[in-house]
Amino acid sequence: MTELVRGTPGLVRAVNDRAALHLLLRQGPLTRPEISRLTGLSKPTASQVLARLEGAGLVVGNGLRTGLPGRVPETYRVNAAAAYATAVDVTPDRIAVRTADLAGAVLAEAEAPVPAGPGREALVEALRAALALAPAPRPPRRVVVGVQGAVDPTTGRLAYASEEDMAAWLFPDVERTLAEALGLPVRIENDVNLAAVAERAHAAADCPDFVLLWADEGLGAALVIGGRLHRGHFGGAGEVGYLPLP
Repeated sequence: MTELVRGTPGLVRAVNDRAALHLLLRQGPLTRPEISRLTGLSKPTASQVLARLEGAGLVVGNGLRTGLPGRVPETYRVNAAAAYATAVDVTPDRIAVRTADLAGAVLAEAEAPVPAGPGREALVEALRAALALAPAPRPPRRVVVGVQGAVDPTTGRLAYASEEDMAAWLFPDVERTLAEALGLPVRIENDVNLAAVAERAHAAADCPDFVLLWADEGLGAALVIGGRLHRGHFGGAGEVGYLPLP
């Protein structure tokens, strides 16, 4: 029998804060009563959530909403400058970089050449040069790298990638090595999986279970089950191009 996870006060607060923050990201400036109604939280709880998010610098006041009868309510919005992220798209031909704020607005984008040769030193230098072309106002909280392959969580190596196209990436503990070299948190993810994450946030927002089939130079797929990306034990779920055929 599966043991139920108890809802500690800290966990409940984190769930409520996350729900309110996602709501503000998706729907823009809202008042306290609107946040209470749309999240199902009581008005006192919604006020506590907003106070915590304001204290963390994630939410700021957005002025008064005028033109309505009765008391003039204050609105709140996500503080877009609270954090930044950088997305890196790697192909055999180029490294594309985009930097965005917390609200998803793209602040800078650029393209850079792929590593000049094999080896982690050449890869680090190529990534460092690419990141410098699309800087954030402050160091990003995370760098996400989309690649034509997938990191095997059991070995830390990039798998499902050809030696010809991704030779510079094929060394152990690639995420940890790049994070230490760049001085930033780095997450390497399969490019089709990242496309599925975008679909889940937009086109497939109301569909918790779906398969995204990707037909390009190769054939790939991504699986979303229960609203969560499914990578598989070895990180290769959806890599239909690598299925053994008779």
